[in-house]
Amino acid sequence: MSETNRESRAPRQGGIDRKTNETNIKLQFNVDGTGISELSTDVPFLNHMLDLFTKHGQFDLKVDAEGDIDIDDHHTTEDIGICLGHALKEALGDKRGIKRYANVFIPMDEALAQVVIDISNRPHFECRAQFPSAQVGSFTTELVQEFLWKFALEARITLHVIVHYGQNTHHMVEAIFKALGRALDEATTIDPRVQGVPSTKGVL
Repeated sequence: MSETNRESRAPRQGGIDRKTNETNIKLQFNVDGTGISELSTDVPFLNHMLDLFTKHGQFDLKVDAEGDIDIDDHHTTEDIGICLGHALKEALGDKRGIKRYANVFIPMDEALAQVVIDISNRPHFECRAQFPSAQVGSFTTELVQEFLWKFALEARITLHVIVHYGQNTHHMVEAIFKALGRALDEATTIDPRVQGVPSTKGVL
């Protein structure tokens, strides 16, 4: 988003406090941010990925999360995805004036990831990624798909993620999160040519 648009509109923000028997999460998200993240979770690799997402999307994200990591990282990762999706949906409101679509490729050394977004109010997720390793440090790579699926579902967006190739699992996942940030930034950008909601239906 241009500096003019950032200054002329109120920041689009959303947040949620969500407590279950498995996790306790407080999350605040500003679409029109400056790339600042304040992350405190029990999942270090997810912290790293969320930091990349925030920086490359020029968002502001604050997460304070505790979960039952004595079992594994699943519930914490999944529930942060749910909370981030909820906050995005709240922040965008009626979606007036947004570009709506984005298609971004990001290379990370030998890996190439593509993220395609439609802020459609029709939740759907497709993932085409084969990770060489089942783990990155202590993080189970199947949780990447779990996080993205729940994020797309709660945000009510169509999200396609494709890793075209790669050899290093860390690089592949990092490319996904960078591409997600940049694609979401583009799709949520206000386009001055768009009058009202960018849909022939008149509503998203």
